[in-house]
Amino acid sequence: MKRKKVLIIDDEVDFGFLMNEFFSKKECVVFVANSIATGLGLLQQERPDYLLLDNNLPDGLGWSKTEFIVANYPKTNLILISAMEVPTTNSSSFRILYKPLLAGELIKIFV
Repeated sequence: MKRKKVLIIDDEVDFGFLMNEFFSKKECVVFVANSIATGLGLLQQERPDYLLLDNNLPDGLGWSKTEFIVANYPKTNLILISAMEVPTTNSSSFRILYKPLLAGELIKIFV
């Protein structure tokens, strides 16, 4: 069985570490980037099954990249994560989760 790939783009090192631990225990291959630029490079290179994209990053807002990601990587399940409110959307192409994340929320997505 092919292991699922998960890309986490978040500038909070502790969050990246915790998510890496969480998904590694679920037998996933995990990639972590601390900026949009690095993350988009990994997205293109690795073509992950799941992308957890933080909204507030040093080099921009994750929200501003959602349309590009959905259009160019339709097989990647995009989950935007944010500690602040983001504009509402009717898009069913990606999910929005708010920090602090609960393990149950992640389990529902990755089961």
